[in-house]
Amino acid sequence: MLPFRSEIRNSPSRQTIKIFLSDESSGAKIKRHLEHFNEIEMIEIRESIGQNRVNENITVFLKDDVDINKMKQSIDSSLWWYFEEDVVD
Repeated sequence: MLPFRSEIRNSPSRQTIKIFLSDESSGAKIKRHLEHFNEIEMIEIRESIGQNRVNENITVFLKDDVDINKMKQSIDSSLWWYFEEDVVD
């Protein structure tokens, strides 16, 4: 099982990136890890709604005029590095 998956979501007010973790207990650590991105305006841990989903997700709100596709790639890359380092430790 993969440690996470991320999706770009559209909402009426703005696009967001949702991160679904296979281990929900690491949500707070991942939130702190993502706070180093200057392009992120806010990060929330939210309850997931829907079928075949984990109970919680991390919702990332970006600042205005940030390319969401590039940011998703950067976040994914950073999280792969994070989980790889976590496995080594």
